[in-house]
Amino acid sequence: MSVTTGVGQLTATQKAAVVLLQIGHERAAKVLAELSEQEVEEITAEIVRIENVPQGTADAVMKEFHRQLSTGAPTIGHGGLSYAQRLLEASFGPEKAAGVLNRLSTMMAGQPFDFLQQADARQVQSLISGEHPQTMALVLAHLRADRASAIMAGLEPELRTDVAHRIALMERASPEVVKIVAENIERKATAVLTPGDMTAVGGVQPLVEILNRSDPGTEKQILDALGERDSDLAEQVRGMMFTFEDIILLDDRAVQLVMRQVDIATLAVALKGAPTTVSDKTRRNLSERARDNLREEMDLSGPVRLSEVQDARGQIITVIRSLEESGQIVIRRDGEDDYVS
Repeated sequence: MSVTTGVGQLTATQKAAVVLLQIGHERAAKVLAELSEQEVEEITAEIVRIENVPQGTADAVMKEFHRQLSTGAPTIGHGGLSYAQRLLEASFGPEKAAGVLNRLSTMMAGQPFDFLQQADARQVQSLISGEHPQTMALVLAHLRADRASAIMAGLEPELRTDVAHRIALMERASPEVVKIVAENIERKATAVLTPGDMTAVGGVQPLVEILNRSDPGTEKQILDALGERDSDLAEQVRGMMFTFEDIILLDDRAVQLVMRQVDIATLAVALKGAPTTVSDKTRRNLSERARDNLREEMDLSGPVRLSEVQDARGQIITVIRSLEESGQIVIRRDGEDDYVS
């Protein structure tokens, strides 16, 4: 396809794909080599979908990434399957590249439960209400997080906890089993259910995404009950629900409350290698004296181990979670409306 959508409507992954198409084969391969396997697959999927990038779109995307296109550049990048294959092979070698492309082919060919993606949440809930909790978990793990959270909220508390637990423990599902379940559910579906887009299945991350889009009451009930059933798993889910980079989702007052409970030495370590948006948000909510102390602490600390950075960030996340649980701050989840007074 040709990228004609306005830059403001492109997803972050689509923008990343456009950038890689502009910087040349060798540089793009080096960038991919530094990304996680999931990020590689998501960006490569967009590269495969893209055929042409208009000059205006490329210019706007590159400016957004604080880069500049050469004014004399005669051509614009072209994507497609062959480009994606060359890029992956240059980054990871033929064998691993083949594995990624195979997964992409499966992903882009359409997946089970597509027919539920656009259905009303109540329709899906009614459709799966008589199924075993494991079947319900399998279905919800395939749906978009916002849709799954709406369905989850309508379940009875005990059943909701059971299904959430099963989603978190689910890692891989046999394609044959998934196909059988999907066919059985589809036979029960009404004609009003239409196909939609597909997301990843199973594991802690889908549950985290579902909970992040759930109302606070549902989120707390599931986490509390999950903690009674499997405390380690519940703590893992909590730890993934808010990342250090998510500080930018807090309003200034909330950041100020957090900073009052974090010592400067811990903050200095946590900000090592942090995105500019996070660093700016944090510094803006410190007093002038605290900012000076932070600057001095960071200058004196020098390089630190990644484990130390992660530990410092974990301490700050613990403070944030504690303040949220006590009702002193509110975390605006992605996709939620803003608050007004």
